[in-house]
Amino acid sequence: MAKPQTIYVCSACGAEHVQWQGQCSACSEWNSLSKLRIGATPATKLGFSGAEAQVRKLSEVETEAAGRLPTGFGELDRVLGGGLVPGSVVLIGGDPGAGKSTLLLQVCAGVAQQCPVLYVTGEESLQQLALRSERLGLPAGNLEVAAETRAETIAGLIEERKPSLVVLDSVQVMQLESIDGMPGSVSQVRETAAYFTRLAKGTGAAVVLVGHITKEGNLAGPKVLEHMIDCFMMLDSPAGSRYRTLRGLKNRFGAVNELGVFAMTGKGMREVANPSAIFLQRGEAQSPGSVATVVWEGTRPILVELQALVDDVQGGYPRRVAVGLDQQRLAMHLAVLHRHCGIQLADQDVFANVVGGVRIAETGGDLAALLAVLSSLRNRALPKDLIVFGELGLTGEVRPVANGQERLREARKHGFKTAIAPHANQPRDPIKGMAVHGVKTLGAALDVVAGLP
Repeated sequence: MAKPQTIYVCSACGAEHVQWQGQCSACSEWNSLSKLRIGATPATKLGFSGAEAQVRKLSEVETEAAGRLPTGFGELDRVLGGGLVPGSVVLIGGDPGAGKSTLLLQVCAGVAQQCPVLYVTGEESLQQLALRSERLGLPAGNLEVAAETRAETIAGLIEERKPSLVVLDSVQVMQLESIDGMPGSVSQVRETAAYFTRLAKGTGAAVVLVGHITKEGNLAGPKVLEHMIDCFMMLDSPAGSRYRTLRGLKNRFGAVNELGVFAMTGKGMREVANPSAIFLQRGEAQSPGSVATVVWEGTRPILVELQALVDDVQGGYPRRVAVGLDQQRLAMHLAVLHRHCGIQLADQDVFANVVGGVRIAETGGDLAALLAVLSSLRNRALPKDLIVFGELGLTGEVRPVANGQERLREARKHGFKTAIAPHANQPRDPIKGMAVHGVKTLGAALDVVAGLP
């Protein structure tokens, strides 16, 4: 056996260091290094019965046998890319109380009606799990459950019961007896995740891990954990809202940045088939500083409302606050507005917000954000049936975005009659009932707005 070696792993970025230091030299985080012993445990102690390694030609590998396992939730299947893939490892994180355990318990109860499912809880007792199942009214007759935190014991249960789906709630409480460190430490989380990843590949069972998050909103544990698994999803719960958004941050078997929307009810999580109807709940009277835009999330368009407020600086430097948008990008576009249109906002505070708790991660909302700012600055409300999208360049040009035709059709379905879009995204065939104004520059977009009733 090799001599045990001690290294220090950064919990923020996963970088390894030979000795402890206060600041990680890779990501500059403070007090993020944790001790990890490697080489102290023989690999055979972490093994399990699985298929031996074989070398085959890629063209000879059968793909039809690896069919997906539907979860019973269309929104969850959308984020997963069509369902759970046998042998894959899925990690889901979120705030406490967001509904991770509730959603997975509902999924397990439904899937158990078709194939064997094992739900392992390390944070609740079986009695608490049964009470929650009764409250939600779930058909739990075929669902097998266990309260266990030892990884070796759980592996034995998996090999004995041979389930198609395994849920481990949560990875922070699981531990390998042959690894030093308390449950939740860097060494335990890292090795436990690697252990269950190998187990999933060897047995063909789909494994779902529940992960905790830090106060900054990031996944707790070493960063390398996100690289081990096949799919990483984050369940967000905006404060004061009963809606939950599930976003895929990594997916080896589907689209990245896909978004699923759920509603938390007394009977558990319910999927929302038409998210645009929720995020676009606008009042009867149109107010200055509000404009609708359509963003592309994964494989579908979603309509959201952008709001902006421009106010006089009360003292000191002007503030630039963005919620749901990139704050640095907003400040950059305000500079473009001044440079190419001569509109000065140096003596104004600018606040921008995406209604509904949605975060826009693409560039399609650039033009809409600036028009909302101008609407608030001039105290002039934009038409309620106006939809705006487009990417804004530093030279003042309006650049095209992906899937422009689909965005326009989705907006027309929701009753929008006027659109301001990039010139390159103008439809070849006119859209019945919608006037599309294609613009090449930010100045052209302002001229179109000035001519609207």
